[in-house]
Amino acid sequence: MKPVAFLAATLLTLSGTSMAATSVNERVISFDYGSLDTLDALNLGKQVVGVPKQGLPSYLSDYASDRLVDVGGLKTPDLDAIRQASPSLILVTGRQGDQRDTFEAIAPVMEMGVSGENYLQAFDANVMSLAERFQAASQAQSALDSLHQKIADTRQEIDGSKEVLTVTHNDGNYMLNTHPIVYDVLGLSEPQIPASVPTETRGTRTFTPLSPQAIGEIDPDVILIVDRSAAIGNEEANVEALRQSLANGAAADADIEVMTPKLWYLSGGGLQSLSLQIDEVRNAL
Repeated sequence: MKPVAFLAATLLTLSGTSMAATSVNERVISFDYGSLDTLDALNLGKQVVGVPKQGLPSYLSDYASDRLVDVGGLKTPDLDAIRQASPSLILVTGRQGDQRDTFEAIAPVMEMGVSGENYLQAFDANVMSLAERFQAASQAQSALDSLHQKIADTRQEIDGSKEVLTVTHNDGNYMLNTHPIVYDVLGLSEPQIPASVPTETRGTRTFTPLSPQAIGEIDPDVILIVDRSAAIGNEEANVEALRQSLANGAAADADIEVMTPKLWYLSGGGLQSLSLQIDEVRNAL
């Protein structure tokens, strides 16, 4: 059994839920891989007719098959392909914000981005709103119950005393990433950023670039890298170069772990992706 199928089966078996056939038939195009993996976990994947295939994470590789239409990129949709697929529902996130009006002229649109101060609350609401559309609320609730138990168990298992720094890599540069899976869902403490580490404001958003020197000042026990460059097909992070840059500083003994790029940068927010991300953080610690 493939890992994705095993994961979906585990979520539903642990919950004691059997998969009932839904009476709702849709033709779904999903620009959100998290929603795609939720539909897959709820045995609703056959109702998906199109996805952006180029960025598919490996755990969703079955959806690269010829059965589905390739609807372009996450930010560069192929409108002709979308129309030809005749969708009844299009799932989007903020990445497709500029295209929403165009999509709505083709089919109803559901916004599936997970946002808000309470990540798990927003996550649960997203899963349930999607499941309710397919009359699969009971299956979704059982899967969520199992996932919440996994989160509780993992929080007990991991070493919360370690200082964990999460960073995003992009073209050889690193940026502070206060990822909600790490700090909200799993309850790890956000690192204290010294006043000597500068921040940048771009519009309404604040960013914290992290040089090796700045990482040394933070002095984490573990560094988790979300590799944007690798996720979009560019050069991956040079972990050995980072280790060498840290070798003579306070963070010389920090464990450096690269998370699965497409899972962490392009996916997330689904029943399967959240479970996989929890596993990766637990294994890193």
